[in-house]
Amino acid sequence: MNGDPIALAQIAVAALGDIAFAATLGAMLLDRWARAESSLAPIAAVVLVLCNVASLWLLAMEMSGASFVDAGASLRLVVMATHAGTGWAVALLGSVILLLTAKRAGLTPMLIVALIAAAGKSAIGHAADAGTFSIAEAVQMVHLLATGVWGGVVIAGAMVLPQTGAQFMRVLHNVSRTAMIAVAFVLATGLYNAIRGTGGALSVLASSTWGHALDVKLVLVALALAIGAWNRWIVMPHGAPQKVIRLMQIEALAIIGVFIAASVLSHSMPG
Repeated sequence: MNGDPIALAQIAVAALGDIAFAATLGAMLLDRWARAESSLAPIAAVVLVLCNVASLWLLAMEMSGASFVDAGASLRLVVMATHAGTGWAVALLGSVILLLTAKRAGLTPMLIVALIAAAGKSAIGHAADAGTFSIAEAVQMVHLLATGVWGGVVIAGAMVLPQTGAQFMRVLHNVSRTAMIAVAFVLATGLYNAIRGTGGALSVLASSTWGHALDVKLVLVALALAIGAWNRWIVMPHGAPQKVIRLMQIEALAIIGVFIAASVLSHSMPG
């Protein structure tokens, strides 16, 4: 990563896209659990589509050296001739389908479409260095989906749960159970990615931008997990909805920080 405007814009747009992806998945799940329709899922899906379009445009600018206005002429070549361009195109396709099905898709179709979006994104970052359809790309795809589900149910839960009324505790237990399952996949795949990125050398964590970003991400993940565990095992049994929501909002902020750190990681060189 360097400090040029395109690189910084790519980091910001990618982070916003990851947050929007998570919010879309989380809102879609909460809508089904609450048997209601909130406005969060379609709004987040629109933001996700726009972020993927912007990321593809920025990639065209980076690869062609063209200005913002002229980058459109290189889009087709970037998509057809580069691995990253194809990855962003697949991610964009997945996000468009998510948008079109945000209020109608069942759980299985939703997860399939989310996998398409995650597969496209996994072909863009460092996992792509291992080759197309590699184990590293598969692990990254699962990591992105699991992180999206975990972050999504927390972020969307902090926004939608107060509107569920009498269904609050039932929906909350679904949120908690889903988050715990997703976190298991996040930790397993995250450990694989960290070992692969550091090469087993812990000194990397203190000697590079990538290492510093990973340090920040790990701290924020630990903070989010601690808040979530406290909420689940200490606060929830006492049935205090307002306190549960406040802690979930703090956890959501930590997870948003995780997405930002992850974006810096994906735009920095490991090691």
